Amino acid sequence: MKVLAIDSSGLTATVAIVDEMQTIAEYTVNYKKTHSQTLLPMISEIVKMVELNLKEIDAVAVAGGPGSFTGLRIGSATAKGLGLALEKPVISVPTVDALAYNVYGYSDIICPIMDARRNQVYTGMYTFSKKAGETEGENLIKPVFQVMKMQMAVSVEALITRLNRYGRPVVFLGDGVPVYSACFKESLKVPYSFAPSYMNRQRAAALGALGIVYYKAGRYESAAEHKPEYLRVSQAERERALREKNAKLVIRELKEEDAAAVSEMERQLFSDGWSEKGILETVKNPNTICLAAEKAEKLIGYLFVYFVAGEGEIAKIAVARENQRQGIARQMMKELERICKSRRIGKLMLDVRQSNQTARAFYTSQGFALDGERKCFYEKPSEDAVLMSKEIMYW
Repeated sequence: MKVLAIDSSGLTATVAIVDEMQTIAEYTVNYKKTHSQTLLPMISEIVKMVELNLKEIDAVAVAGGPGSFTGLRIGSATAKGLGLALEKPVISVPTVDALAYNVYGYSDIICPIMDARRNQVYTGMYTFSKKAGETEGENLIKPVFQVMKMQMAVSVEALITRLNRYGRPVVFLGDGVPVYSACFKESLKVPYSFAPSYMNRQRAAALGALGIVYYKAGRYESAAEHKPEYLRVSQAERERALREKNAKLVIRELKEEDAAAVSEMERQLFSDGWSEKGILETVKNPNTICLAAEKAEKLIGYLFVYFVAGEGEIAKIAVARENQRQGIARQMMKELERICKSRRIGKLMLDVRQSNQTARAFYTSQGFALDGERKCFYEKPSEDAVLMSKEIMYW
């Protein structure tokens, strides 16, 4: 089996062509250049050097994360593109697993650490079991790679506590070593060492060799399915989430251009959500009140009401999952009541699934009273509807 291996998860860019017996070619650069500049030329170079037709490879192995967000995206996009073009599967190898595989045969704890900033590291705990690799009647031992603790993002203090609890010697490797070596010296109570320079960073040859092991175990995917595993959100995403959290809530009229965003929320929240066409028809209907809840110019909630002859029926009210329990539905209801008074709508009605206790409690808190039931009103699954209404005093 022949594999093209790619790792751009850290500062090191590394590519290799490996088979089950040897590393055919490997190109590793740990220098101040972006992976977008180096990765494809490096692949092109080793392919040319060994006179390889890429159609001859059986799979593309790639560091699947965690790591640098930009680096992971570049590596994954490259692997995905090659996989699609060559019609080859992708072996997504956890970055920390591949780092640990550099220290082949070590029977105590292998602990790769990648600096994740903010006093955190991407890490895991691994070992090679020689006993599991023994064959009765043979002297040849094939150490078996074992994951003691799957890759994770933790604080350095939490990692040290875990390692002290294990009570076994540890070898560290990865770009987190120079950053946190002083912490280990101060707090680690077990014997420890640092891997030498030729094995202390990402190596595509090791990733490719482990990728072959994982492929044989059925751990691969189509190129179309592949996506990196970040373990935590990026700095940019954290900052955006903070901006959205602190942004002012705006309740405004829902417009036709909001239909696509509403349709996507419907798909995420409901098994029988409204189509974009149905949403547009509702927005265009002159006998509707359509409200949007927005934070940092992002749609996070909506409300639809049909009205006729001084009465309105709430057809839909929804809030994005990550924004629920923040009073957003309450603010939309408050704005709805203001509009009803201005349009002399004296009564609001609605129906809700009998089992939806959360929604029923919310409507009760908004002054809605129980009117009765409608048998087998809902489908998928079939269920009775609870009817509720509220009088609006507009005079």
